[in-house]
Amino acid sequence: VFRNEAISARAHCMFHQIEGLYIDEGVSFADLKQTLLRFAQEFFGPDTKIRLRPSYFPFTEPSAEVDVYWGLKTEVDKRITKGTGWLEILGCGMVDPAVLEASGIDSRKYSGFAFGMGVERIAMLKYQIGDLRAFFESDMRFLNQFQGEY
Repeated sequence: VFRNEAISARAHCMFHQIEGLYIDEGVSFADLKQTLLRFAQEFFGPDTKIRLRPSYFPFTEPSAEVDVYWGLKTEVDKRITKGTGWLEILGCGMVDPAVLEASGIDSRKYSGFAFGMGVERIAMLKYQIGDLRAFFESDMRFLNQFQGEY
């Protein structure tokens, strides 16, 4: 994803995103919240805390942003979380019925949720990386620590 944004330790004009979409009968916002909580606790650890903040996205209603608690132990923690201890990792919401209808899905029968999660943000949290710019500086010593098995 590219957006016109100032580059800083916590934001970049370019980032990678994982998107999710779940549609079925009777899907609710509670399902969305529990799915995201379960992901966070499986990925970051069982004691992980998340919070949802109301937001706006054009294809979901209601919409929210999800933050994960990073902490405030160091000056880097305070800088990266703007002094709150929380770091946003994704935007989400219930799929707007008009979007379902435009896709040929009966919105009276089906509902669903969607989310977009920043890959660099979740890596920052998982590996306690205090500056998002490190992912884009082509430092092989930094990047090689994330090399997976083939």
